[in-house]
Amino acid sequence: MDRRSFMKKAGVTGAGVAAATALAAPAIAQTMPKITWRCSSGFPKALDTIYGAAEVFAQAVSEATDGNFEIQVYGAGEIVGTLEGADAVRDGTIEMAHTASYYFFGKDPTWAFGTGVPFGLNQRMTNGWLYEGGGLDLLNSDFYANNNMIAFPAGNTGAQMGGWFRKEINTVADMQGLKFRIGGFGGRIIQEVGVVPQNIPGGDIYAALEKGTIDAAEFVGPYDDSKLGFNKVAPFYYYPGWWEGGVTLMNLINLDKWNELPSNYKGVVKTASALANSVMMARYDTLNPPALKKLVSEGTKLRPYSLEILEACFAAANKIYAEIGAENAVFKKIHDSYMGYRGDGYLWFQFAEYNMDTFMMIQQRGDKL
Repeated sequence: MDRRSFMKKAGVTGAGVAAATALAAPAIAQTMPKITWRCSSGFPKALDTIYGAAEVFAQAVSEATDGNFEIQVYGAGEIVGTLEGADAVRDGTIEMAHTASYYFFGKDPTWAFGTGVPFGLNQRMTNGWLYEGGGLDLLNSDFYANNNMIAFPAGNTGAQMGGWFRKEINTVADMQGLKFRIGGFGGRIIQEVGVVPQNIPGGDIYAALEKGTIDAAEFVGPYDDSKLGFNKVAPFYYYPGWWEGGVTLMNLINLDKWNELPSNYKGVVKTASALANSVMMARYDTLNPPALKKLVSEGTKLRPYSLEILEACFAAANKIYAEIGAENAVFKKIHDSYMGYRGDGYLWFQFAEYNMDTFMMIQQRGDKL
């Protein structure tokens, strides 16, 4: 081959490479566009577990997209108040919120199923129902979409504690007239047994307890509760939080903004949400035991809810579910799916899980508080 012929062919080849490069660059840019979203947390930044789950999510999204998809996380009240998150997402004021869906129970009781309802599913059953039992698809298609949003699980606290009380309670009569800060559906149920529920954001609970505006308050569990100092103003710590057996946090995302995302970014959001869901539960399982021991060493008095109180609240819950379901078809449809999963879930747990846990707790009696 002579030099002139070689150069001619080389020139054609070089031009082809350049053209291919020019065509590839825009394609990459289209699949990895620069996007910035704002995410309002339903919780103050001081709560590194709950608020921190939103940061885990945002960091995972950024890393998976080489920093092209950035989600800026804001604490409760910085751009949107805790109880305003759903409206802000629906209206497009913000792109998304990381929060407890049941905070918006007052708008429609169906909101509660995105977080959990009294005497419902534990954490593992909740994940089972959402991911594999059709729960998330049902919530998104039949409920969240009607509010111009889509949702993905992005955190779980596990079973919560039952609240801090100024005085000891043993019977339903002891609860009459108590002003109790309690979130979501639990307030509706506990009202049936004479309690006066108070819906107060997490950051305002301590002041209300300290001033005597309320008589009792529940929030999450030992780690978060100790950070907020509830033990300093209410000595009795009850369990279990029967209204919060497996509390899920949701990434609520404006549906229009979601539909604008390229498919690969949608996949990243789903995967990062699942990571936050797992990490948050792991953190609570790690942090709650030492926090509980510390609280007891400082004088906290642990008390179980009496069977009388639990049974009265369980009956009240079933009564209210039936009443709401008779008037709200979407609520009933989701309730039936959720409670149907509960039946099979506890059937299984009573064999392997319950008996294994019970045996191991007996063996660990020397470590009991």
